[in-house]
Amino acid sequence: MAAPLEGGALRPHKELVKTVQLEGQVLLKIIQHCSEALPQLVTGQLLGLDVGQQLEVTDCFAFPAAVAEDDVEAESAGANYQLEMMRCLREVNVDNNTVGWYQSANMGTFQTLELIETFINYHENIKKCICIIYDPQRSSRGNLALKAIRLKESFIELSKEQKLTLKGFREANLSWRDIFVELPVKVRNSNLVQALVADLMPAPTATQADVDRLNMSVAPFLERNIQSLVESVDDIVQEQQKVTMYHKSVARQQQAYAAWLQKRRQENTQRLQDNLEPLPEEDPTLFKPIPEPSMLDNYLVTNQIATYCDQINFAASEAIQKLFMMEGMQKAGL
Repeated sequence: MAAPLEGGALRPHKELVKTVQLEGQVLLKIIQHCSEALPQLVTGQLLGLDVGQQLEVTDCFAFPAAVAEDDVEAESAGANYQLEMMRCLREVNVDNNTVGWYQSANMGTFQTLELIETFINYHENIKKCICIIYDPQRSSRGNLALKAIRLKESFIELSKEQKLTLKGFREANLSWRDIFVELPVKVRNSNLVQALVADLMPAPTATQADVDRLNMSVAPFLERNIQSLVESVDDIVQEQQKVTMYHKSVARQQQAYAAWLQKRRQENTQRLQDNLEPLPEEDPTLFKPIPEPSMLDNYLVTNQIATYCDQINFAASEAIQKLFMMEGMQKAGL
């Protein structure tokens, strides 16, 4: 996963990022890197500038695949590669301010603890950081599956305070929908690029993307999404079992404490009759508070389930529209 660099955007920011402006060449680089690396998931660095509430991504570069077996060695090699790339870009007078990173996803799966930790690490030095998620498998169906996300500020503060429990989320008024904030993405091309595209653009014909949109087969896509959805449901059941076990442990501890307290009070009553000093009725060594389990895994899995449901709903609606269109064409004799 990408690591934040000390050289990028260290000044504090009071305004939050509301929109992301992506250069056309950056979009093409991301698509090429993620598509060529399939089925491996890859990542890369985003460079650019922040202007008020808009983040302008003007360049990017890919991270090489880790070849070292040792995690520490691989992380060190990745950091050295980033520093060398930043130095080279600075020498040729290219924007070298780090504004985040991009990564590929598999069928919309990206809500992970690793993503949260990377966001938190970036946020230490770069307050306005984003992550661009590109899904090459979903894009192969004719629609560009790309989104820009950031963490909600209140969630970042809650994470730094290590209050990712049910009580902490409730006090901060956060739900599982409030972890990530999706930002609108606008693709921009310079006037020279637009003039070149207009000059090179052939006569209007059906492209491969147009053909992919007319593909009537949705069974493989729905099957993979439903399979992932079932796995996520199993994960959420396991997370709920952890919460249930926590409450059972708390109940058992309370029962044991009540029995111990009753016995201690009986002992103190006897000691008072014997003119002895009563024993304390609190023993912190025997009944230590049981730590409440973190709700972050639960919320992330719930967020992922919602993503799969949205993808299934979109694919099913699209298939129904195609069927009605084909039925109309057949009745019209086309």
